[in-house]
Amino acid sequence: MTAELVAPAGLVAWSVEVDDPGDLLSWLPAGQAFGFLRGGDGLVGWGEAARLVTRSSHDGDTIAADVRDLLASMTVRDDVGVPGSGPVAIASLVFDPAAAGSVVVVPKVVLGRRDGRSWLTLVTPPGAVQVPALRRRPTAALAPVRARIAAAVPPEGGYADAVAAAIDAMRAGRLDKVVLARALDVVADEVLDARAVAARLADRFPACYTYLCDGLVGASPELLIRRMGRHAESLVLAGTAARGATPEEDEALAAGLLASAKDAHEHRLAVESVRSVLGSLAAEIDGDQAPQLLRLANVSHLASRLDAWLPAPAPDALTLVAALHPTAAVGGTPREDALALIRSLEPASRGRYAGPVGWVDAHGDGEFALALRCAQLDGASARLWAGAGIVEESEPAAEVAETTAKLDAVLTAMLG
Repeated sequence: MTAELVAPAGLVAWSVEVDDPGDLLSWLPAGQAFGFLRGGDGLVGWGEAARLVTRSSHDGDTIAADVRDLLASMTVRDDVGVPGSGPVAIASLVFDPAAAGSVVVVPKVVLGRRDGRSWLTLVTPPGAVQVPALRRRPTAALAPVRARIAAAVPPEGGYADAVAAAIDAMRAGRLDKVVLARALDVVADEVLDARAVAARLADRFPACYTYLCDGLVGASPELLIRRMGRHAESLVLAGTAARGATPEEDEALAAGLLASAKDAHEHRLAVESVRSVLGSLAAEIDGDQAPQLLRLANVSHLASRLDAWLPAPAPDALTLVAALHPTAAVGGTPREDALALIRSLEPASRGRYAGPVGWVDAHGDGEFALALRCAQLDGASARLWAGAGIVEESEPAAEVAETTAKLDAVLTAMLG
């Protein structure tokens, strides 16, 4: 891997407690902004005190070590002392370990809230501490935008053919599961504002992890890993059904999802891929004995929570990310066979879609979701992504419908 650290020497980080700022997203200025939130709590940041630039395929362990060394090199005054205070690195990693394009940034300014406490963090060169002028974003930024779909990558028929090819590969015994993604290219009449898209997603999906980093914005229901001290947890999702138009239809669809052998098989493979990795790192691991139902605004998922108690000293959050990614929930199993099939069947690189996105602090605590239900913004253009888990029992038409529902959720948030 080729990586370059862009940072002044001797950075200083200072965190102070502040009054509750309310809606964190509303404080983000125009331009480069970062965020990771759920249910109103989390972090937003802007500016760049440091950036790790990766120029070739990424090695997660190397990125974790570089970030650990960078944060440890700073002079820190942390008057708050909660996970996420002090200096933090915001990371959005590519899905494919063989690809380039991972983003790791230490923002100059971070505004955070957790468990009723709020704080402001500044990261500056020595002797350059200056409290920034904080202003709320005008509500006009949430005005609807006009846009058109420029291309489907691949078209629905091409995606159905890819699903059929994957099913054939599984019937031939080449692998047990693969996740296939498709994209929509959208062109708007004006520059798209990641802050506005994030605000709409956070409002519609409050139980999801809303994130924005270098133009990638989305709302993910899937927690890859949260590490707080020696405790780590993961929420594994696999198996999806649409929501019903009436309460009766909704209950019938949910019951069908819980009873589905196909979805149970897909879910079991995803859970086993996470459990096996955490089990090799943890002193103890526990979790749901059977999948639970997670209901979102547009779909329901089968969900299983896993808890792990780590040995001392505990690996930091990014090290856990490097060990876990890509799980069977976004790649497939066996991992390398699934990655090879994804590269052969998907016509476009995923970039950071379905990669880990989140934050890690100087103590190694952090939270990372999988970058799902997302769009990569570039001026007035955007590429929206969605995927579905394919097993031998899958049906191409049903997988097209599932990805359409997921794409619609992001498209609606983008257009307002």
